[in-house]
Amino acid sequence: MALVRHIPFLKAVLLHSLTAFGGPQGHFGMMLKTFVHDRKDISHEELMDYNAFCQMLPGASSTQVLTLVGYKRGGVSLAILTLLVWILPASLLMGALSFLLRYFHNKELQHDVFKYVAPMTIGFLAYASTVAFRLAIHNTITRVIVSASATLSFAFFKIPWMIPLLIVVGGFVTNLSDRRYPQAEENRKKINWANIWLFALIFLVAGFLSETARKNDWQNRRPINLFENTYRFGSIVFGGGQVLVALMYEQFVVRPESEKVMQRNPNVVRITRDDFYTGAGIVRAMPGPVFSISSFMGGIAMSDRGTGWQVLGCIIGTVAIFLPSLLLVLFFFPIWNNLKKYAIVFRALEGINASVVGFLIASTLYMLKDIPMPEWADHGWMNLAVIVATWLALHYSRIPSPVLVVACLLLGILV
Repeated sequence: MALVRHIPFLKAVLLHSLTAFGGPQGHFGMMLKTFVHDRKDISHEELMDYNAFCQMLPGASSTQVLTLVGYKRGGVSLAILTLLVWILPASLLMGALSFLLRYFHNKELQHDVFKYVAPMTIGFLAYASTVAFRLAIHNTITRVIVSASATLSFAFFKIPWMIPLLIVVGGFVTNLSDRRYPQAEENRKKINWANIWLFALIFLVAGFLSETARKNDWQNRRPINLFENTYRFGSIVFGGGQVLVALMYEQFVVRPESEKVMQRNPNVVRITRDDFYTGAGIVRAMPGPVFSISSFMGGIAMSDRGTGWQVLGCIIGTVAIFLPSLLLVLFFFPIWNNLKKYAIVFRALEGINASVVGFLIASTLYMLKDIPMPEWADHGWMNLAVIVATWLALHYSRIPSPVLVVACLLLGILV
């Protein structure tokens, strides 16, 4: 019954999941608007802290941040419900796409409705960068860190370890001065060691079963192999959904075509290039977590065995990719809270937050650069208008984020 009072919050999470475009950076801007400004579930400082912490973990960062918002409001049970409400819409849509793929040509899946999603996302990200800059940048050292972080993030945006490296360096730099002291001591958070043991146990058992099934050529081993592959991705991916897409491409498309692999493991999980490109393209136009592409890949990987097996593949893809993110964030967050009372960690937070702000600025510029030149030539002035209008609406009005998203989708149809 205690969860009943959180129903309005879960409704807000559901609405957020249906309208959150643009990947983890765009999601951060929408979370800032919805859960900080509109609903006041958490403060600006808490969201910045959650975001910085989750950037240091493998897995789906925006999913982990939202899970922590639920954790802060109602503990572990609400955190799990928040995760489920957040991932289900995108996962169901991407899973359904694996069934619909046989009926539609790739080009028919593209539509002008998404034409202004990219500039709208840039507007959200620019807004998040503005607010974060105001909160985190107050002195010379943080200005230097944010400038260096923005420059290096932009220059090496596709290198997955660059963001964790910049965060560590930022924390180190602000520790070179001892003028900043830790906050008042907080009560220590209890650490649930079961989460990390469960994470490790699943990792080891999945690996053992997958290899045993391959060596002994089990007839129905593909679901086991699929779970092991996907759970491993969710456990080691730094850098968000784009890195996950690259890993999946190597594992499911490139690797199965290797002569050595075909001789050693002829029944390896494989996906055709065309199917992979379709899923990787469509997931960018879907609201919600980019990691939901795993639901599509799981379905496609099992599609030759009939509807029941394909549904199983979608479920495996969804569970295996998000479970590591949940277990890791719930285990490490209490440790993070316990460490923050020490001077060395407290001083590091200033540099960590400045590094994250630099990454937000770099993401804004990179997404701006990533809009193809033909789109600028065709409707560049509208792109700029959407970016500016989105930023102004977020900064000066109380228009909810979902309304802005719907308005941009309608604009794509009408203009």
